[in-house]
Amino acid sequence: MRKNKKKISKFRSYEELGEFWDNHSLADYWDTTWEVHFDVDIKGHTKLVAIDDKISRKISNIARRRGISPETLINIWLQEKLSKEAKS
Repeated sequence: MRKNKKKISKFRSYEELGEFWDNHSLADYWDTTWEVHFDVDIKGHTKLVAIDDKISRKISNIARRRGISPETLINIWLQEKLSKEAKS
């Protein structure tokens, strides 16, 4: 069990996470970290699609309220739409 355990809060958004680390040092939390191993898929592709500015602002606002990125929200919505289309 780790001694002198400091708690890192759970964040509701990437902005909150960024603000936290802008004002804190990992050195202060080093004793609460552990080594991890993971694989990275470097073969993934990103496609850029133009989105109307008004629509983009609305998407960003919804994503911020949900605590996710606009990209994630768009991918969720597109996957839902594709699933419905496949059933038709």
